[in-house]
Amino acid sequence: MNIVLTNTLTKKKELFTPLVEKQLTLYVCGITPYDHAHIGHGRCYVQFDFLVRLFRFLGYHVTYARNFTDIDDKILKKAESQNEPDFTKISQLYISSFHNDMQKLNCVNPSVEPLVTTHIKQIITFIEQLITQKNAYIVGHDVYFDITSFADYGKLSGRKIEDLLSGARIEVDTEKKKPGDFALWKGTAQQEFWQSPWGYGRPGWHIECSAMAEKYLGKTIDIHAGGMDLVFPHHENEIAQSESLHHQPFARYWLHNAFVNIDKEKMSKSLGNVVALDKIFEQIDPMILRYFFLQHHYRTPIDFSFDALQGIQTVYKKLVAHFGHLSTPLNYQASELIASHPIIKEMIEALCDDLNSPKMFGILFQHFATIKESLELSRAVRSILQNIMGLTLAPLAEEIVAITPEIESLIAQREQARINKDWALADKLRDQLTQKGYVVNDKKLAK
Repeated sequence: MNIVLTNTLTKKKELFTPLVEKQLTLYVCGITPYDHAHIGHGRCYVQFDFLVRLFRFLGYHVTYARNFTDIDDKILKKAESQNEPDFTKISQLYISSFHNDMQKLNCVNPSVEPLVTTHIKQIITFIEQLITQKNAYIVGHDVYFDITSFADYGKLSGRKIEDLLSGARIEVDTEKKKPGDFALWKGTAQQEFWQSPWGYGRPGWHIECSAMAEKYLGKTIDIHAGGMDLVFPHHENEIAQSESLHHQPFARYWLHNAFVNIDKEKMSKSLGNVVALDKIFEQIDPMILRYFFLQHHYRTPIDFSFDALQGIQTVYKKLVAHFGHLSTPLNYQASELIASHPIIKEMIEALCDDLNSPKMFGILFQHFATIKESLELSRAVRSILQNIMGLTLAPLAEEIVAITPEIESLIAQREQARINKDWALADKLRDQLTQKGYVVNDKKLAK
């Protein structure tokens, strides 16, 4: 089945065609680990986890790279504020926190998670080559990229070099030639960080992704993805670096998810409304948050609130109630599942149309009554929900403890029916409990 994606570069829907048949190379920009991951990170990585799952379901071999920017001004400032002389302890603390959040959101592990600090040699080599080609220049211990050396600069964001240069001011204490030029290497007069041909220092932000993407995915990758906030300057600068050096497309498709607003305001540190994932998980099951993300198209802004999560929880419970108790889904081949029923085919076609998860859920609930009547159809739908959408369909934490008098009565009646070996009644009562969103795990009866 063909997949259509909206390419940020062309602003159009395009039929995805891989560089190598049934193979996909994907690079998603990772976090700068100086604090706990927030809801914007959660949306990004759930969305592109869904993309990875979909391609793998359709038979692609996916090589998925997601980096960590584990050396950065923010990390150094956090280390200083905590009187921690080893900045790597700060980055490792928040990398561990991030991994814990991703596990709770049921995100698959990337094929590779490169750290900037372990790829300095590759980064320095990349910069040296840009200097040789006269795309970059040295100022003291610093190295800058000359944006006028790349004719297509601005093609991703739609910005023009003239606009970037007009009226702009060069930062204090730099001697770069033009205000739009950006740092490839940040030098230091002290013997700090790493030694390079230009003296001691550390990489600029943008160069690291170009170097690591090349190392693990090649000079041209199929899809580069990330949040909309990365289009400019980060992804624009990655294109300039990589395409200047290799003279071929850096990425053939660019995908960007839209922002998350908090109670109708843009989420930002300055507004103090950044919501950390670990704080959300103290109140809401992570699968509710994952389902919340997937209820929205990835290019549509989301307005987050705890009230919204509470509302969507009721809908998710319907899925858990019907599909959660089913045995492990059949190990369908994609072609078999697509051909198994027109409803299934329609659901997967929606996902292949620019990752349209809201449309897929709409089709599911439109035909929910029909799906519930068929065990095989129900199992096929569960396969989509579990294997492509990444929803565990396990009982929610609050469901385990919220036992009402009515539920207690049904449980007691069913236990008595089992003692009486009235299996038909026991099955009927189990079905009633399931419809109310409770999963029964029987223990062996005492003799």
